[in-house]
Amino acid sequence: MTRQSKPILLITGMSGAGKSTVLKTLEDLGWEIVDNLPLLLLDRLLDTPRAQGQMDDSTPLAIGIGPQTRDFDADRIIGRIRDLRDRHGLEIGTLFLDCSGVELERRYSETRRRHPLAPDRPAGDGIAREREMLRPLRDWANRLIDTTTLAANELAQQIRHSFAQDDQGAPTLSIQSFGFARGLPRNADLVFDMRFLRNPHWDPRLRPGTGLDLEVAQYVMADPAYEAAVSRIEDLLLLLLPRYKAEGKSYVSVAIGCTGGRHRSVHVAERIAGRLRAEGFSPTVNHRDLGAAPQDSLEGPPVGL
Repeated sequence: MTRQSKPILLITGMSGAGKSTVLKTLEDLGWEIVDNLPLLLLDRLLDTPRAQGQMDDSTPLAIGIGPQTRDFDADRIIGRIRDLRDRHGLEIGTLFLDCSGVELERRYSETRRRHPLAPDRPAGDGIAREREMLRPLRDWANRLIDTTTLAANELAQQIRHSFAQDDQGAPTLSIQSFGFARGLPRNADLVFDMRFLRNPHWDPRLRPGTGLDLEVAQYVMADPAYEAAVSRIEDLLLLLLPRYKAEGKSYVSVAIGCTGGRHRSVHVAERIAGRLRAEGFSPTVNHRDLGAAPQDSLEGPPVGL
């Protein structure tokens, strides 16, 4: 069987240095993750085809390995990597996570966990033993990250910066219009209120329509406050979305509200989505209350016609 050419990253390092954080971050970026795989099973993993509907065979693969892994031997692992790289042409990198012994002892004390190599002895003994076992892999690795001064979110951010490709790691972006009279949407990250704009509901010609109709849109756009307000909201989102991506936020939900959720919020949600698409984002749009019947009792007094 011909093995697929795909990036493979071996992740190893000191226990407590952040391997779990790295694996979880790569998984969020779309990598296939396998942790503590015995070396004897590596060939079987690489040769096993994916089931229908799973990731394609070019999906990058991250393999976590350490002294807790069955049949662990650093020199044998290096030899196996060299063989797979040289004889089979596989693209295999090695990331080593290091950390000072003092900081590792502090982390074990803080979490009250036992070091896996010193279950009945001080953590420092296990750290020293593990460092010696891993020394060949540390010297071999083509990338090293020292996490001594890094918090978990800082390590995750560094991994995203190094391994995200194109739009990988970008949060899933959704824009929803809604009516305040029918309740706030659940789980909205950002809510913008369009009730300051004049309300098409009180124009008998426009009431049956929605914000998707040209006449309704033109009516809303004619409000003197419209352009300045909506353009500022768009600029704010363009400022925030890259920051959300850098922080590893997986989902961003933007809610645009008006009174009934049929006119102003619908038009503004479509306008903002169009601007974001023009800037390279891919928002989905949902109009929660678009199908609701117009009701005077929900709209309040006809102010700002």
